[in-house]
Amino acid sequence: MKINPLKGMKDYLPDEMRLRDYVQQSILSVYRASGFERISTPMLEDAENLDKSEGGDNLNLIFKVLKRGEKLEAVLQKGDEKSLSDMGLRYDLTLPLSRYYAANRASLPTPFKVIQTDRVFRAERPQKGRLREFVQCDIDILGDDSINAEIELIDVTARALLTIGFKDFTVNINDRRLLHGMLESMGFEKGTLSSVCISFDKLDKIGVEGVCAELSGKECPTCAVDKLKCFLDSGECSLERIAQCMEDKTYAENLQRIVDTVRKLSGGKYNIAYCPSLVRGQGYYTGVVFEIACKDFSGAIAGGGRYDGMIGKFLGQNVSAVGFSIGFERICAILMDQAYQPPVARKMALLYRDDADFAEVLLKAQRLQGDYAVTVLPQAKKLGKQLGTLENAGYAAVAFFDNEDVKVLGKKD
Repeated sequence: MKINPLKGMKDYLPDEMRLRDYVQQSILSVYRASGFERISTPMLEDAENLDKSEGGDNLNLIFKVLKRGEKLEAVLQKGDEKSLSDMGLRYDLTLPLSRYYAANRASLPTPFKVIQTDRVFRAERPQKGRLREFVQCDIDILGDDSINAEIELIDVTARALLTIGFKDFTVNINDRRLLHGMLESMGFEKGTLSSVCISFDKLDKIGVEGVCAELSGKECPTCAVDKLKCFLDSGECSLERIAQCMEDKTYAENLQRIVDTVRKLSGGKYNIAYCPSLVRGQGYYTGVVFEIACKDFSGAIAGGGRYDGMIGKFLGQNVSAVGFSIGFERICAILMDQAYQPPVARKMALLYRDDADFAEVLLKAQRLQGDYAVTVLPQAKKLGKQLGTLENAGYAAVAFFDNEDVKVLGKKD
């Protein structure tokens, strides 16, 4: 029998779980205080739903589940490999939410403000910070087509991060429609915009010259590449300048309103900025997209956007939807690297002898709970050694069942 978890999976020690529980509960407390309600969906989804979800590269990372019993035998006899699977593990929480809303819409409020914190699975190549099983922490607003939904999600998510202790972060924001309009106005062909955006999204990594070289390699029009380079080199990538290039200025004006409102809500505790190269990887985003970056750490710690077309795949009519996901695993990894200690109840050990009435021991432990998290333990013959072991394990105090003494650890008598 193998003692290690499967490749890409992880066991969590008590200290790690204590931190993960603290982070999740802190986030949930902010979400719930803001009127969002938590739901849960199954880990398994129908294979057809997963295949048609427009999940981009994630569709290649689905853990597929084989058919069972007679159905599997029949498929094997036919030699039809494509029909071996009829379900798979969810790779994110957005598709399950969309299906859930389509099935339960009649009994849900409008708009529906929802929380999901749960495990998802991707058949990734395991590496540091990238596991095959991990937790996502999402809030979504369904049924609100106004920019108020984006504003509220940004505000609530930012306050959750502030509660955990993150600061000096920036919410980067863009609009897919504005981005596409800007690129078309520069001369990029509509049918190539997805490919152009993939290159443009690398701006932070390869710089202006790298992006333009990649676009030239894709045989994009030279005049369009030159205009993009001129735009980026100018350093004036403002919404006002973008609006001047657009016939329909609505998207730029709405984005500016979001920026202005969030800036007012932030009270200077964090920043928000228009980022013309922000694309976001998922294929289902239809409008505003956003990410949160913290200057002390590389990469985003949260991201999301509007995905008005996803629920329509189930209902046959589009439903406005926007979501924001905190990078739960990334945040926990950052805090672990910083040796962050979450505020927890102090630990106390209640020691008892072999002849003690164990029911009475547990009752006394209950009476001691409140100021301490109390663990009942048999009293060792070498009490001094046991006290040293408990102190090293982080216990703050020791009580005794057969008397009222309480010994505070870490302090000399």
